[in-house]
Order: sequence, then structure tokens, then C-alpha cells
Amino acid sequence: MKWRITGRFLWSVVMIVIIVGIINTVLLVGLLLYQRSHLALSTPETSSEEFTRSFSQYVEIKNGLPIVNDEGVKALQDKNAWVQFLDSKGNQVAAYETPDNLATSYSPAEVVQMYKYKEVDSNTTVYISTMDDLDYFVGVKNYGVGRYVLNYDYNQFLKFINLLLIAFLIVDVLVALIIGLLFTRHLTKPLHILIDFIGQLRNRQFKKINVPNGVYKDVFLNVNELSIKLSEHEKERNRLDQMREEWISNVSHDMKTPLASIQGYAELMKDDVDNLTASEVQEFSTIIEKKSIYMKDLLDDLNLTTRLRNQQLPMHFEDINIVSFIRELTIELLNDPQFGERQVEFVSNVNKIVHKVDKKLLKRAILNFIYNALVHNDENVCVTIKIDTDYPQCGQVEDSQPTLYKTRIMITDNGRGISPEDIKQVFDRYYRGSNTKNTHGTGLGMAIARDIIFAHNGDLRLSSVLNEGTTITILL
Repeated sequence: MKWRITGRFLWSVVMIVIIVGIINTVLLVGLLLYQRSHLALSTPETSSEEFTRSFSQYVEIKNGLPIVNDEGVKALQDKNAWVQFLDSKGNQVAAYETPDNLATSYSPAEVVQMYKYKEVDSNTTVYISTMDDLDYFVGVKNYGVGRYVLNYDYNQFLKFINLLLIAFLIVDVLVALIIGLLFTRHLTKPLHILIDFIGQLRNRQFKKINVPNGVYKDVFLNVNELSIKLSEHEKERNRLDQMREEWISNVSHDMKTPLASIQGYAELMKDDVDNLTASEVQEFSTIIEKKSIYMKDLLDDLNLTTRLRNQQLPMHFEDINIVSFIRELTIELLNDPQFGERQVEFVSNVNKIVHKVDKKLLKRAILNFIYNALVHNDENVCVTIKIDTDYPQCGQVEDSQPTLYKTRIMITDNGRGISPEDIKQVFDRYYRGSNTKNTHGTGLGMAIARDIIFAHNGDLRLSSVLNEGTTITILL
């Protein structure tokens, strides 16, 4: 894996270098051709050539002899040049600004030599031109101007170019391999660390790695964040597994107890039916029915919490007056013989607040909260149900709950309160708090109530202080 990644990076670098080399070569050749065909007139050598060819404009023929006018003399002086006129036989007929050692007669071969090579001195380049029946030399004394004669064999030249290109490509490839190897080793080293680290995450080994500076800094930061999140999820999963095991144990115990009663009384009625009185049969049947209803309710709770959590429970919404609804619910609760002597107060500063809700589910949720306050506290506990309006200011509502809630239902008691450790988990499924050990329950009531409130697009808040009481706030 390591060499595969290194090879890919190395091949990418080599290809880039080769492509760049080819492009540079093409551009260089194109530039040379362009310079030769379009920019040649701007060179000093070509400028002197043009000066020589156009010098005849300064010359007049009088009595068969060339005369350079004043403008031509000045041009020669400005150019630091001289001019020598020759007749058809190569003899000098006139000269201006010429050096003392300049020859005055030339054979055809000497004319060619004079043009091709620097025959006067190393700083003077001679150009030749004609006018009428006369030839003339123009010598430009300028060390920055020169002419070079190149003699070459096309076959040898092409062979040399081919060898040069091959050598150039070989050197380029070798340089690219060396630089690419060094570069890719440096570039892929963090990837090897990341691969090893991801393998550790796969094996549930959660830890942090050092974050290097450079290209992969953000990747390492994100991987560290992922490790932290996975570690937290692993702890949460272990906690939920433990809670689930405890919950299964509790539910199994709660199921075994009524099943044992049902089985025992059923066997008693079966084996001794002739000796049982009508009142005893009635009593045993009532117990069996009661235990059966308890088991049915337990199974219904399991089904309800699963369907609520998976959003598969059909909701039957209707417009109701929340104030009247909860007032009637409170009266119904106080008419229950089990809670008829308990202190439950209903307070509302408004007479009517209409909401579209599922009456059956909302009643279940609110009763769950009230029952928890009554059952898990002493008999002298006071429970207050208060309804008012609440308009949170901008910024108080979380992004996940963008609705501006307008109805607040508060269920407050002055009981034992909930410990900070239990508050974090009180709405988790399967969880039973430390103050519920002496009461029967499945640990699903608070989770079901919370899911019902959320299904109504509501919000739920809980605050509690040990030995002072608990407040549950429902916002619709």
C-alpha cells in the first residue's frame, strides 16, 4: 500500500516534468523561429545592414564620381562608420572617414573576404552594397555588432540535435525521478500515519495523534476529532448496552412476577376447582386479570416507544383548548382513589389556548410526568400544574427547534429532587433513576413522554435540586 501511493505520486510528478519539458522545448523552438522571422530587423547587425543599403540616398554622382552630402557625412559620424566606393574593377574612386590602413584596390575574392570576415580590425564589421555602376563598403566600428559565418552538414546537424534531445530527456527523467522520489516520500509519509491510525480506529483503539504542519494539517485535525467522537460513541454504546441489560433484567423480573401469579392461581383453580368458593374464584380471576393487564401495558409501552422513536406512529391531531384539557385531566386524576388524597394544584393565568394535538398521546405524556412526581416522592408531596404563555427572545430557541413557542406547561413538585447524574439520563430509554428502586416500572415512561412532546414539535426542559423538588417545562 505504501509503495503504491508513493508510486502514484512519483508517476504524477514525472509526467508533469515530462509534459513541462516538452512544452518548454516547443515554446523555445517557436520563440527562436519567431525571433528569426519577425524580430530579425531589430538586431544591431540588421540595422547596420539597412543603413548600408539605404546609404545611397546621401550620395550624388558628379562627373562620374560619388559625392556624399553633409547629411550623409553626419550619419557616418553618428554611426561611427566609414564608406569606400569602388568601380567595376575594384579600385577605390572615393572614400569618407576611412582608416589609414584600408586597401584601395580589391580583387573579387578580396571583396568576399572583406564582407565575410573582419579584415580591417576586430571592432569593425564591413557591409557591401551597390548604386549605379559603383560598389561601396560601409564599415561600422562597434564591438557590439558582428557577423558570424556558420558552416554545417545537415545530416550531422540533425544527428547532433537528436542526440541532444535524447540526452535532454534522459537528464530530465533522472532529475524528475530523484526530485519526485524525495518529494513523494515527504508527501506520503503522513498518509502512511493516517492509514495506520485508521486501522487502529477500526480495531476500536481510540487515541489522538500529533498534528503536523503542512498540507495534511486539517486532515489530522479531522481524524483526531473523529477519534474523539468515536470514543464518545463507544462509551455511550457501552452505557446503553449496560442499561439495556439492566432493563431487560428488570423487565424479565416484572414479567416473571405476574406470570408466576397467573400460573399459580390458574393451577390452583384447575387442581382444586371443586373446593373453591365463588368468592375465591372471583378473587383469583381478578388477580389473573390484573396481572394480565399489567403485562399488556408493558408490551404496549415497548411497542409505543419503538414506534415513536422511529416516527411510525400515526398521529390524530385536532384543535383543543389546552387549558380546559389539562384542567379536566387534573380533575380526573384527583377522582382516582389512588391519588384522591394527594395535593395536586392547577393554576392558569389564561382561559383559552388552542393547539392542534393528539389528545390521547398528549394526555399520556402529561400524566406520565404527574405520576412520576406523585409515585416517586412522599405522600405529602405537592404537585403544581401551571399554564401560561411564553414568548422567548431571539437567540433563546435552538436551531433544531425554530418555532417560537407560545404555551408553557410547568409541572412542579417539592419532593426529593433528582441527582445531577440522573438528570443526564432521565429521558433515556431503559433507564430507572436511583430514587425509583422501591417502585415498579419499565423505565420507559419518561422516554415515551419526551418522544410524544417532540412528535408535537414541542420542547422539553427539566430542572431539579436534591431535596427541593423538580420542575418539568413543556413548551408548545
